[in-house]
Amino acid sequence: MDITIIGSGNMAHGIGTRIRGNAAMQILDRNPDKARALAEELGVDSGELGQTPIRGEIVVLAVQYPAVAEIAERYGEQLRGRIVVDITNPVDFTSFDRLVTPPGSSAAEEIEKQLPGARIVKAFNTTFAGTLTHGSVGGHPLDVFIASDDSGASKTIAEVVKAGGLHPIEVGPLRRARELEAVGFLHMAIQQPVNGQFGTALKILA
Repeated sequence: MDITIIGSGNMAHGIGTRIRGNAAMQILDRNPDKARALAEELGVDSGELGQTPIRGEIVVLAVQYPAVAEIAERYGEQLRGRIVVDITNPVDFTSFDRLVTPPGSSAAEEIEKQLPGARIVKAFNTTFAGTLTHGSVGGHPLDVFIASDDSGASKTIAEVVKAGGLHPIEVGPLRRARELEAVGFLHMAIQQPVNGQFGTALKILA
């Protein structure tokens, strides 16, 4: 299996840490130096977005939500037929009081419209970068909630998550991303009241 991560920030680092060793991986960024630095740390391949072909059967959009539209416009044909993982939380970071998606929709559903033919999966939006690097909080492996209208894509991402030492939970169709993004926003918003310092995790215990 070949996985491409678009982006080289904290979430790319966290997800890449979990994936490396379980799949061939490629880091792409518009800044090739940033891509190279992360790739060298992880021991994987790198390239410049727009210059290096997207190699992965799975493509992780490890960027902020506003950046996705440009990626979709420029590279949509390359992403057709591939599993595309949306990790974003579409928060208005100016006011930090709302999600910017239209009512009755989600970032994942909007991205699906922008990428016809791609197999869209929502995942990793409720996990923080630092906890992904460690893989667990309080001795518990992280839960990764997965939503998609493509059951095959959902199960493939669940396998990737499990291989990375995490606990996948398939929550249903892509419209469940609305709830995942709301709870992802809530998880971010409570960090100050609970003094979480972005080191907390959402966990289902039974």
